[in-house]
Amino acid sequence: MSPRSRRRFDESDVRVRPNPKGSRPRTKDRPAHEDAVPARVLTVDRGRYTTLVDEGGPGERVVTAMKARELGRTGIVVGDRVDLVGDVSGAEDSLARVVRRPERATVMRRTADDTDPIERVVVANADQLVVVTAVADPEPRHRMVDRCLVAAYDAGITPLLCLTKADLADPAEFLHAYAELDLPVLVTHRAPDGTIVGLDQVREALHGHDSVLVGHSGVGKSTLVNALVPDASRATGIVNAVTGRGRHTSSSAVALRLPDGAGWVTDTPGVRSFGLAHVNPQHLLRAFSDLQPGAEQCPRGCGHDEPECGLDDWVASGQAGPHGTARLESLRRLLRARAGEQD
Repeated sequence: MSPRSRRRFDESDVRVRPNPKGSRPRTKDRPAHEDAVPARVLTVDRGRYTTLVDEGGPGERVVTAMKARELGRTGIVVGDRVDLVGDVSGAEDSLARVVRRPERATVMRRTADDTDPIERVVVANADQLVVVTAVADPEPRHRMVDRCLVAAYDAGITPLLCLTKADLADPAEFLHAYAELDLPVLVTHRAPDGTIVGLDQVREALHGHDSVLVGHSGVGKSTLVNALVPDASRATGIVNAVTGRGRHTSSSAVALRLPDGAGWVTDTPGVRSFGLAHVNPQHLLRAFSDLQPGAEQCPRGCGHDEPECGLDDWVASGQAGPHGTARLESLRRLLRARAGEQD
């Protein structure tokens, strides 16, 4: 066919394929979901959220849900309060949708290390952080406790120190480093008959709070939870005799209600590190209230790890307490780690 004999096409020759998805125009308006019901997130597992609906009410039930597409990258973690639509009956094999996550009251975060830009939310809406550490087996680490205190103060959560396995060693020496702090301390140990001595004090401290337990593997977090919530059935493990480290037994966080509705406790997997990349270095001093008054003697813009720092004179004067030198070194280790130096 020659170019001159080619037919000229116009719009009448264009065949429009029907839209298989319908002809409704797209819109950016999102449904209001006025019939959504509030719930508490108890566990998170591969995109499925175990939630509690009508908490404390006559229709209380556990509902499994997934995140609605419209939430996009909005994260959902244990402790979050969410709004659900769809099948919220809680019946077997039913699945609701999370369509809203109201603003969080608090957010407990950590990073893999002090230079990692990726934040990991440990739990949402907790008002109390229980830092659990063993007096022995594994050996207690001041640096871990200090890091948890920094994260708690940064998140606006009240910290509490709980020492376990006090039957293996005297906790007094470890506690001396925190004697000058306004830090509540609980001490527990296992009696010969297997019961946990000091459990009543722990139960009283948790009463009425949304608490989260954080600590190294093997320090006894899950043992405490099993004693506090008898039907929790959290896995427990032993400490490696060679490395002195605990074996990970809890693989995910879970929120559990204390008996008689006396509060909530979230058990978290044991951690080997607690990075603070998300914390402003200027806020680290909040975890060292025994050193804070000395900062008034610092020059403007002091980074608290330089020759002119006023904290040195404060510690030398004895006003920071008998462990002021060790506490100042702990603060400076954190500052160096945040700057990318070795902790």
